Amino acid sequence: MTAAAPRLRLRISAAAERQLRDGHPWLFADSVREQNRPGCLGELAVIYDRRDRFLAVGLFEPDSPIRVRLLHAGKPQTVDEAWWENRLREAVARREGLFDAQTTGYRIVHGESDGWPGLVLDRYGSALVLKLYSGIWLPRLVELAAWLQRVVPADSTVLRLSRNLQSTANAAFGLFDGMALLPAPGGDARIEAHPLRHQRFLESGLWFEADLARGQKTGFFLDQRENRRQVELLARERTMLNAFSFSGGFSVYAARGGARSVTDLDLSPHALAAARRNLSLNREVSSVGRCRQETVQADAFDWLEQANGPKFDLIVLDPPSLARREAERSRAIQAYARLTRAAVQRLQAGESVLVAASCSAHVSADEFFATVLREARRAGRPFRELERRGHPPDHPANFPEAAYLKGVYLEFGRKSG
Repeated sequence: MTAAAPRLRLRISAAAERQLRDGHPWLFADSVREQNRPGCLGELAVIYDRRDRFLAVGLFEPDSPIRVRLLHAGKPQTVDEAWWENRLREAVARREGLFDAQTTGYRIVHGESDGWPGLVLDRYGSALVLKLYSGIWLPRLVELAAWLQRVVPADSTVLRLSRNLQSTANAAFGLFDGMALLPAPGGDARIEAHPLRHQRFLESGLWFEADLARGQKTGFFLDQRENRRQVELLARERTMLNAFSFSGGFSVYAARGGARSVTDLDLSPHALAAARRNLSLNREVSSVGRCRQETVQADAFDWLEQANGPKFDLIVLDPPSLARREAERSRAIQAYARLTRAAVQRLQAGESVLVAASCSAHVSADEFFATVLREARRAGRPFRELERRGHPPDHPANFPEAAYLKGVYLEFGRKSG
């Protein structure tokens, strides 16, 4: 009989101790000073301070620069099945009262900010999408699926894997992006290769269709819900350009808000097809039915910079992440400047609105806002800042690296002279 391995124990640098006590959820590899044995992917690691007192517990990832993703810091707790299920219920409870029957697509678990590091869980009507950004969950996937079935039951749950996980998940665990986690008798779960693909759901009373198995993120950009609602309020009698339109969410809201026309601009023909489907799903709404839709397949940077192109009195710039790592930050800031310059030139001469958004965590809110405002001033047109926005309540950001989403609304007047 083989003796059980002793609990994985770590001691860390003084600076890392302070960071963990201050609530940061990551322990980096270069902060580990002592480790009693090699650790396995996803096992519990207990972190002690310099006086050999319990500091925190988390999940270990041996080949990642983020060596431990914290689950709990403070007084010791027993991390068992009941603990996990209670933590999931706490995340669900934080969303109580946020949505009514008119919104059936929203985030249930938002990673570290909800105490589930490297994991998000989204609801789309009767289906769930579980997306993993860290390998720490791969050894626990079956029990994780069982917890989901007991706490947030659904007709189907689709597994999504970040690109950096897909080869390991397939080779070591037989998992692949887009597969289904299905309920089994007794509240357990089984994993099958029959994904649910297109799922319809409601957002603010509008119908949308998400590709849960292959779409970007978990199938839809749920984090932009509040900005879509604001664009609806600004859209009446305007002509709108939705740059980097993806599946046309901003356009559907603008159409309901009374826009005369919406133009969806994206490089992907699949995204534009989804934008057309989503608008057609809501044609029974009178204002949507009256709105003219055009789709343009092109690189948004190049198209916006074309001379003598059409002008609009409402433009939404919502590009994908332009800085996926710190080394790309400077280039991303330059790209935001380029987009803003080009978009302002495409605004109608009269009263018009520019909505600029960023989902690049490596570009701070201050850097992004300063870049957009600088380029707006250089255009030589009077403008005023209407508002700034960040994360919606179902996507909380409780530590600096989690704060990725920001948006600014600028209203331009006629150029003097």
